[in-house]
Amino acid sequence: MIQATGASLAYLDQGREFFACQGIDIEVKTNEFLGILGPSGSGKSSLLYLLSGLKTPTSGTILYNGTNLNELSDDDRSRLRLREFGFVFQQPYLLGYLTALENVLVATPWDPSPDTAMDLLEKLGLGHKSHRHPHELSGGERQRVCVARALRGSPKVIFADEPTAALDHKNGFGVVKLLNQLRGDGSLVMVTHDPSMLEEADRIVKLADGSLDNT
Repeated sequence: MIQATGASLAYLDQGREFFACQGIDIEVKTNEFLGILGPSGSGKSSLLYLLSGLKTPTSGTILYNGTNLNELSDDDRSRLRLREFGFVFQQPYLLGYLTALENVLVATPWDPSPDTAMDLLEKLGLGHKSHRHPHELSGGERQRVCVARALRGSPKVIFADEPTAALDHKNGFGVVKLLNQLRGDGSLVMVTHDPSMLEEADRIVKLADGSLDNT
């Protein structure tokens, strides 16, 4: 489904080249839960951004179903992400002037029907709070709204970047469990520093200093 070959992401810092990721070879398989584990600063988020097309590799390639993401225009990559991918980030980014339900609906502007969005909120235990705004929800509830938004439209791949970082362990584990249960046939790629959050992962790879740890 997604194939990274020799993928690197480099930055210049005061004239010196710094690698967030270097020479990554990895495949995301159809319908798998892939965990990417590593300490802070290991390049986990950078790798997730490369695999999802949020960033373009400075060398190497990222293929999605045979399409080279490097060769797509910014607009085409944006359209692909909107149609094919779902995202959950560390902080629950929601639009404060929209209700929980409306925040879920923004994920699929081509489908304004609230039925499936409400169904997701119900499954996530938030059906009775669908009319509330983000400031009226707890941190765990806001993150579950983000999970519903990521699942809206049945994406082919869900990318989760430390989705439990702002939550206590119980709520964090619950968020991961719900993501895994409700993803259907879609793949789930999750980066985390906490191995206990990857208990249900089909496969775990470890990252250290921007490179895959094959030990």
